[in-house]
Amino acid sequence: MLKFILIAVAVILLTIGLVWVIDKFVPSKAKPVVQILLWVLIIFLGYQTYMSIYEPLQFNKVKDKRYAKVIEKLVDIRNSQLAHKEVTGTFANDFESLVKFIDTAKYTITQRRDSTVIDEELTKRYGGVEMTKDILIIDTLGFVPVRDSLFKSSTRYKTMMNVPEAEEGATFKMEAGLLEENDVKIPVFEASVKKSVILHDQNKDLLAQENEVVSVDGVNGDELKVGSMTEVKTNGNWPKTYGDSE
Repeated sequence: MLKFILIAVAVILLTIGLVWVIDKFVPSKAKPVVQILLWVLIIFLGYQTYMSIYEPLQFNKVKDKRYAKVIEKLVDIRNSQLAHKEVTGTFANDFESLVKFIDTAKYTITQRRDSTVIDEELTKRYGGVEMTKDILIIDTLGFVPVRDSLFKSSTRYKTMMNVPEAEEGATFKMEAGLLEENDVKIPVFEASVKKSVILHDQNKDLLAQENEVVSVDGVNGDELKVGSMTEVKTNGNWPKTYGDSE
């Protein structure tokens, strides 16, 4: 907006200045030609002013649309990884194994209940006086496919590695491993994609500005990502305006 204001003020001042110069110094016979040139200049500057407003608006419209689609994919990746950890105890290192897991793995449905049984050791210790103890019993009720739980009838998980509307073949970067905290090794993962991949066909100057964003309403940094290889977290780095990042 500041750029627009400065350009608009410059156009107005330049127009006023040229009109004064023409009226003061240009001979009457040459004025028609000069006026035509002046109108050409005014139209050009007007176009530049218009584009200085239009291009950022279009850029933001494209950016918001693509970010929303990318975030949908990152959420699917996170949900799949959390399911993988719940069943196997670790995160998947690559998309091939993650997709295979979704195709084949099942959640175990259990039921926890309290019960009371005879404590044989205490019973013997007290000379045959029957003693009891409380225990927790976990019953297995059945199994539910991870695929049905996460995606129902959709097969979008098979292409969740592809970055939407990017150049053909562009995929998310994903890695997994262990992070040590207080002598405990904790599974972590991260999936990410550079803004330059998402907005590959957009204005390079506006893209450079987007990479430098530091705002509570924007995606800070030069990439969109979920999870982290340096912190124990599975949330995304986008603001709530794009959807829940938790």
